[in-house]
Amino acid sequence: MTGHEHAHQPGWAGAPLLVALALAGLAYLLAVRRLHRTGRPWPVVRTALWLLGLGAAAAGVLIGSGSSFAVHMVGHVLLGMLGPLLLARAAPVTLALRALPAGRAKLLSRVLRSVPVALLTTPVVAALLSVGGLWLLYRTDLHAAAGHDPLLGLAVSTHVLLAGYLFTATLVGPDPVAHRADLGVRAAVLVLAVAAHNVLAKSFAAAPPAGLTEAEALAGGQLMYYLGAPVEIAVFVLLGREWARGDRRRARRSPVPQPGPAGELSR
Repeated sequence: MTGHEHAHQPGWAGAPLLVALALAGLAYLLAVRRLHRTGRPWPVVRTALWLLGLGAAAAGVLIGSGSSFAVHMVGHVLLGMLGPLLLARAAPVTLALRALPAGRAKLLSRVLRSVPVALLTTPVVAALLSVGGLWLLYRTDLHAAAGHDPLLGLAVSTHVLLAGYLFTATLVGPDPVAHRADLGVRAAVLVLAVAAHNVLAKSFAAAPPAGLTEAEALAGGQLMYYLGAPVEIAVFVLLGREWARGDRRRARRSPVPQPGPAGELSR
């Protein structure tokens, strides 16, 4: 059996996820409308990012069910990398906290501070769920099995999207988290995660995933590596911008040395 055969899933397999994405878009727009009605504007850019992210994720679901491993990998980048980055930058949690009634906003705030959510939003755990999940998917028979079982395929696609969102939001999302890790920790986790993702992509050439020919595995690995690179670079840039803003804030808080009597700088 070739990867061409086992990568294909019935067209309806991703329908529940597509419906969920459509509902997420509607919910976001309704929340923005509620804010505007109360005289509190919401950045148009964030709304655009949310809709673009949902569109990328939906395209990933549809493309990922394609009949070749290379096409599947295009879907992987859209569903698990680009879509999550755009969605995380749209700050949906901040929007919900502002748009929900006070009681529900407080409840959501308590959930965000809970131990399970705090654990999930640590960079190491988020990276293990995202990149570690990909190693499990492609270095076991799980990918081949998901191609035959629509429910398993739906579960895998949902995990890829949610884990990618969690990872990106933990590193560079503007939404509040229970305990935001230091920039140095987030940068180190990002470097290791990117390395693990790229090693996985390159490993396809040496050891094709179950059911794939060497040519199919090589083509898919190359797409995974090169199409994922721009998204990874964007996350690095966002971390760098945050680092630079922190340096500027520290510089403004630092006292400016004043010249002494003899023209020397006083401490």
